[in-house]
Amino acid sequence: MLTEGKALKVSITVSEGAMYHGASAYASILDFLFYRGVSGATVMKGVAGFGADHHLHTTGVVEVSDKLPMRIEFIETREKVTELLGKLEEMAGSGLIDVQETNVVKAAKFSKEQKAAPEHMKMEGKARMMRIYIGESDRWQEKPLHEALVQAMRANDIAGVTVYRGVLGYGAHRRVHKEKPLHLSRDASIMLSAVDTEDKLKSFLPVVDRMVEEGLVVLSDVDIIKYSWRAPELETD
Repeated sequence: MLTEGKALKVSITVSEGAMYHGASAYASILDFLFYRGVSGATVMKGVAGFGADHHLHTTGVVEVSDKLPMRIEFIETREKVTELLGKLEEMAGSGLIDVQETNVVKAAKFSKEQKAAPEHMKMEGKARMMRIYIGESDRWQEKPLHEALVQAMRANDIAGVTVYRGVLGYGAHRRVHKEKPLHLSRDASIMLSAVDTEDKLKSFLPVVDRMVEEGLVVLSDVDIIKYSWRAPELETD
């Protein structure tokens, strides 16, 4: 958590139309900061400006330019910024990143009511599989936990993840969860399965630890026989 004292203010400016892995670059950056535990970030949209191409972009009544600047700002400790800066440089692409020293006079506090890619290279041989077992009713930040975990994995460049819904099973509380013809269990078992390099999955474990309050997380060795992905130009969605 950010505290009073010396810190760094990071400003990232990208074009509104800039993309990263099929999504808006500014939205992908915001997801990455969120799931990496940054204390807070703000996205601001410019109404006029120009960049390295020296072309002036403005909003119009008939047509809204997708070249207008989007600015993402956050304040964090020097250690946290150093940890994230390499990935942010990659995500920003041709955009601008500015880092300034600042002083936090008053840090934000939680209210009493308050309780996330470069194209993956083809992998062959040894890898690791992460399985996360949770309940369907588990929540995180007011959304289903399994959906939040998928978003977090995408924001952290995990190669891929699949969510499975159990039709019969029990967990630590020994309660049997079973689908019936006229009744669907609201707390069925959910398993998320992801395969990537050991370094990538281990670096993601602190995020899992923050998000999963009750569940089971296991890592196992796997042999990758075939790993393929569609080139961006072939994607239809």
